[in-house]
Amino acid sequence: MTAPRIEPARLAPHALLTRYYGSEDERQRFVRELFDTTAVDYDRVERMLALGSGAWYRRQALQRAGLAAGMRVVDVGTGTGLLAREALSVIGAHGALTGVDPSAGMMAQAHLAGVELLNGCAEALPCADAAADFVSMGYALRHLSDLDRALAEFHRVLRPGGRLLMLEITRPAGRLATALLKSYMRALVPLAARIVTRRGATATLWRYYWDTIEACIAPAQVLDAMRRAGFADASRHVELRIFSEYTASKTGPCERVEPSPVTNRAAFGAEDR
Repeated sequence: MTAPRIEPARLAPHALLTRYYGSEDERQRFVRELFDTTAVDYDRVERMLALGSGAWYRRQALQRAGLAAGMRVVDVGTGTGLLAREALSVIGAHGALTGVDPSAGMMAQAHLAGVELLNGCAEALPCADAAADFVSMGYALRHLSDLDRALAEFHRVLRPGGRLLMLEITRPAGRLATALLKSYMRALVPLAARIVTRRGATATLWRYYWDTIEACIAPAQVLDAMRRAGFADASRHVELRIFSEYTASKTGPCERVEPSPVTNRAAFGAEDR
């Protein structure tokens, strides 16, 4: 007799932000519609926000976390493919990558050759057990419904010995640094976004972006959740006082099967789910 599956404890990355929505269902709908609406402008505003350093930083973070040539990657919250694009440059022609995101509008802007993009959420990944060598998620932790459940899914789809990387922007220590970052992200960037894109929703997105950063759970709670999900060596590396790199590994020897040069759903065993 199969033992009943025990669902992980619910851990929302932040409390409901009632100025935007009043329930979890409304939050999911609000976030999906906001990203769908602003997708065409997202990369342009992101480059402005990151002052052009985003691609270089993402690639360095992936390599620090252990991504290497030939690996199979599941990129969660792939969006317009900013992190996936850098992962592809590292894994090369013999690697394989699949992206998962709930926003069809964002994925429509990804334009990633040879990559299958699947509509789905972190809490229920459309991937088979032990299908990936590496799971990545870039700046999407704050948009999850349940961090515990998402981490359980990341652990499930990783092969033994596989690696996890979650990138996030974290509120800096100190009132002055926090005030400066808040002014930049909640006032200056939305204003510039509205001028450049002429879309009110794009300005709303970046104000919301900061509000989720300000309300997000502490890094120690994220690390505790990673350990609770069964990950080993959970750690946080910080760049420029605000860029958090959460990394961990799934225990056990890695027995990676060489992927085909072209990623497809069957390669990740999605048909088994």
